[in-house]
Amino acid sequence: MECVNTRHSLPPWQWVLLIILLLTASRLVPHPPNFTPVGAMALLAATHFKSLRTALIIPLLAMLISDIFLGMHSSMLYVYGCIAIIVTTCHLLIKQSTILNMTLAAVFSAILFFIITNFGAWLTHGMYPLTLAGLLQAYIAGIPFFTNTIAGHLFFTGIGFYLLRQLPVAVHLHK
Repeated sequence: MECVNTRHSLPPWQWVLLIILLLTASRLVPHPPNFTPVGAMALLAATHFKSLRTALIIPLLAMLISDIFLGMHSSMLYVYGCIAIIVTTCHLLIKQSTILNMTLAAVFSAILFFIITNFGAWLTHGMYPLTLAGLLQAYIAGIPFFTNTIAGHLFFTGIGFYLLRQLPVAVHLHK
């Protein structure tokens, strides 16, 4: 990893640690359901870190640390798997983090999150019959959460995208 050499710059490992701590804290403070910066961090990590491994570790470690405090749940595999798919897909497909690319990626990731996590809820929570009708019920029940998911992805991706371009001490780890 490389970092912009300014007198206010932190070493790359400190940026990674700071990001993980901020993401962890973001899940621990009160917020509307699914309106968190974790999806945006997956996108920003995917498009701003050269290393796919580093891009995967940041949001997944933040999720794990915060889940230790919030409580483990039966659909963690689907949530974490979705984050890994988002990071990997965006890391491989997005060559330039333009406003258009990041907006499309935020919408794509919110839709993917909705599809995968509601499928996981249907499969693991025991709230719905394991039939096509039950799966449809799970997706319908998830619609109110989808509104917050897409709003959170767009809002926090926009903020992160802006800050990464404006702050003189921002980490520049572009591929």
